[in-house]
Amino acid sequence: MTTVFDEVASGTQKLTIGQAVNRALGDELASDDSVLLQGEDIGALGGVYRVTEGLAARFGSDRVVDAPLGESGIVGTSIGLAQAGFRPVAEIQFDGFVYPAFDQIVSQLAKMHSRFRGAQQFPVTIRLPYGGGIGSVEHHSESPEVYFAHTAGLKVVTYSNAHDAYWVTRAAIRSADPIMLLEPKKHYFVRGEVNFDQPVEDPFATVEVRPGKDATLMAWGPQVATALAAAEAGEEDGYDLQVLDIRGLSPLDMDTIAQAVKTTGRAIIIHEASTFAGFGAEISAGLMERAFLSLEAPVQRVGGYHMPYPPSRLEHDYLPSVDRVLDAVDETFTY
Repeated sequence: MTTVFDEVASGTQKLTIGQAVNRALGDELASDDSVLLQGEDIGALGGVYRVTEGLAARFGSDRVVDAPLGESGIVGTSIGLAQAGFRPVAEIQFDGFVYPAFDQIVSQLAKMHSRFRGAQQFPVTIRLPYGGGIGSVEHHSESPEVYFAHTAGLKVVTYSNAHDAYWVTRAAIRSADPIMLLEPKKHYFVRGEVNFDQPVEDPFATVEVRPGKDATLMAWGPQVATALAAAEAGEEDGYDLQVLDIRGLSPLDMDTIAQAVKTTGRAIIIHEASTFAGFGAEISAGLMERAFLSLEAPVQRVGGYHMPYPPSRLEHDYLPSVDRVLDAVDETFTY
């Protein structure tokens, strides 16, 4: 992955998602001396996916810190740094490695602001590459968003394209609240245009990325691409499918989602984690509360199965596919 921080920060560039994140981290390090990065192998190596490549050479090893192999320590020291006035950005190398830091995140980081009765802010960003489809072993392909979305005091956000990767990352680092920033690692090398002169107005809001009138597909992170592919394929079946990109899981932009579904009458939620007690259930419940009288059919969910993430040769049977999404669309038209 080629670093991009020598380019002029204006106009439009075509970058991979990984390059957009690299650029966002570099721009925040350059603009705010309190920002520092820490994580396993993020310094000289530039991280497993080279997302932090070149940043240690540019800003020094005291601001781009190679941390010991201990996720609990990475988050714990980030809490202390925030209390001391820094704005730390912690990288957890893979989704399945976050659990040793679970107590620090859920019991400590998310609670500190309330514990101090608002007198102390804890602007910690935790970058977490997540999701499957990379042909890897267990602990490298998980989608743990629901664990953290359930935690009050913690924002959970993600993105699906390079432009949003840049602006959502910058907004997360500048937030006064602790944020879990979920990065769709399967798409780190997917390229798209980044407009440095056009900030995202509300980077954590839900947005329509494809209009449609027959049904609403909604997804986040890596599954937005699946939803868009399904919408395109659905044209052959005569469907005009709307697609929503949910960038903020907590807080959740339920107003935009409900309004969209009221116009189509049908909703299909797509995510990689198990549908059992998954985040799609929260959205489905919200639609029942806010859009019940507009629904033409029960809300459908397409997601992973309730089982440990499978070996790589089977993962494409586990992950949502275009065919499974269109089967769910068909199901909504049987009512």
